[in-house]
Amino acid sequence: MSDWLNAAHALLASHPQWLALAIFAIALLECLAIVGILLPGVVLLFGVATLAGSGHLSLAQTLLWAWAGALCGDLLSYALGRSCQARLQRLPWLRDHPQALQSAEQYMQRYGMASLLVGRFIGPLRPLLPMTAGMLRLPAGQFLAISLLASAGWAVAYLLPGWATGAALRLPLSSSFWQQAGLLALGLLGLLLIAAQASLRERRQASLLCALLALAGLLGLLLGWPWLEDFDRGLMHLVQSLRQPWLDSWMVWLTRLGDLRSQLLAGLLLVALLTAARQRQAALWAAIVLIGCALSNAGLKLLLARSRPDVLQQALETHSMPSGHSAAAFALCLVLGVLAGRGQPARLRLTWLAIAALPATAIALSRLYLGVHWPSDILAGALLAMFCCAGGLYLMQQQQRLPALPRRLWLGLLPLLLVVLAGLASWQLDAAVLRYRY
Repeated sequence: MSDWLNAAHALLASHPQWLALAIFAIALLECLAIVGILLPGVVLLFGVATLAGSGHLSLAQTLLWAWAGALCGDLLSYALGRSCQARLQRLPWLRDHPQALQSAEQYMQRYGMASLLVGRFIGPLRPLLPMTAGMLRLPAGQFLAISLLASAGWAVAYLLPGWATGAALRLPLSSSFWQQAGLLALGLLGLLLIAAQASLRERRQASLLCALLALAGLLGLLLGWPWLEDFDRGLMHLVQSLRQPWLDSWMVWLTRLGDLRSQLLAGLLLVALLTAARQRQAALWAAIVLIGCALSNAGLKLLLARSRPDVLQQALETHSMPSGHSAAAFALCLVLGVLAGRGQPARLRLTWLAIAALPATAIALSRLYLGVHWPSDILAGALLAMFCCAGGLYLMQQQQRLPALPRRLWLGLLPLLLVVLAGLASWQLDAAVLRYRY
């Protein structure tokens, strides 16, 4: 297998004109029924994305080809399930693993449309759910609408890390940059793996362990940021070299989702709706997390007094570390992710948290793209939010576990929050774009 991968890598490197087609094909096969389970798609996608980022394809082209491939894989799987329902169970792999299709059907019937979004990030379920949706006769229009959104999020999550790695490799970055980046990556990966294992094993003190791990990582960044200068400046240089005028407006719109006004109104709305629905424990926990994260972030900024990067024409006067946008966005999204996963198995709870972290990550990265925060600033903001969320959950559940929210509450809560945040981000957007001119 390794020889085959090396040969494929060498072929694409010598014939970059085939790279876009390769991204499309691998994404399609990774999302195709049954095939996606057998294919080492994550490894292949990272490899071709790294090649694309080394100068052969732009980020937009890479994501677009991956999105198109994933969407086609979904549609083919849906059509297969709809037209060949009676014969599918006789296929060799499904005949030997009948429990896989049964699990996908049960998951689909239990969570409905939401399963297509959440299941996109669960490896064994991803290639089976679109086919199952076809077998259960889910309306084609609804399936297409969900698949368009899910495929886009999947493309970003799976292709962006590889593309960024390839883009970084073609820059004249110092060896200390790679050492510091590797140290941070290993530390964060270890933190997340330990936290995930504790949650999967249903340990009673899992939330306390997550809080302590986040606190340890946060303290490491708060004390060690002066020694991460090569990493911060190198990554900042990489991101700024990728700026495009057409992308600036989108990034400003994203960053406004994390503004104090947007997050304050979204937090108040969330707490008010939970209170009105008589979910007082959830409302109190959400308020503690959001307020605690905001106050902690403000205090740490005053204590560290770190200067912002010198990128904007009119530099912001406030301090830099931790990033308030990153902390607020992760706090709100992690709260929503925890509430969405209540009452579900550990794997689904972790999946909800991973999905909730995607919009928060986008907001945090917009701060790096616009040049108003160092990379270590946004990492510190994310770890602060994780500490407040996990620590608040541990304290809140000393007497009683946080209950699951009624499904009808989510049907009103999430759309309303999205409309409020999108409206605030879009208000006077042109003036905000001028503010972030570089």
